[in-house]
Amino acid sequence: MKEERPLILITNDDGIYAKGLRELIDVMCLFGKVLVVAPERAMSGMSAAVTLENPIRVSEVEKNDNYESYKCTGTPADCVKAGFNLFGERPDYVVIGINHGPNSGTNIVYSGTMGATMEGCLHGVVSIGFSLCDFDADADFSKSKVWVARIFQKVVEKGLPERVCLNVNIPSGEIKGVEICRQTKGHWEEEFEKHKDPYNHDYYWLGGTFINEEPDVSGTDLCVLENQKITIVPVKVDYTSLETVDEMRKWEF
Repeated sequence: MKEERPLILITNDDGIYAKGLRELIDVMCLFGKVLVVAPERAMSGMSAAVTLENPIRVSEVEKNDNYESYKCTGTPADCVKAGFNLFGERPDYVVIGINHGPNSGTNIVYSGTMGATMEGCLHGVVSIGFSLCDFDADADFSKSKVWVARIFQKVVEKGLPERVCLNVNIPSGEIKGVEICRQTKGHWEEEFEKHKDPYNHDYYWLGGTFINEEPDVSGTDLCVLENQKITIVPVKVDYTSLETVDEMRKWEF
């Protein structure tokens, strides 16, 4: 009797035609059946946003013996929800990426890649978000693909705790190993660049600079990436600060 291959759901936040998505499909086809449901356009910075005020449309892009792919008008989190609800078979794993650009530090809060990863985790399956520290649309994924396969295989073997997913960032260029670490503390100093439209109305272009609050602290993801190592940060979808719960129970109201 032939063993049934697991179903791996893939999405990203760079869009259905991003090179990183194609590279991830190649890797995941080695491990199981692949279902791709990805945004029809770039959705970076969407975090775990879902579409509530507009219809969501899903249409086929490609289907062959190795995988089937669909584009979706919704967000990365919408794509994961669609993958669990519209295709008849429940995914066994959710794998996101490979993102063009890092999702290190507190950028996890804004990341569509990690928003989709956490959505998969909320559905109770092993979920991993992969990012390459290279924003180039034609980035070289050859080295990162080897590590994506190795990390995925290890996670399949070991499993993950309930409601824990992984944020994996891979340096560009030489890779000197892997380190389990925590996300770096930091914040964005926003810049609202003011412009005028053709009707002389003001509009703003949002930009900013990321401030690393722990530039010299070892064991943080930004520090590890600077040393050309892959970072793996376990992420909980339960945001509760348990130590604060215990402290606040002492308050009198």
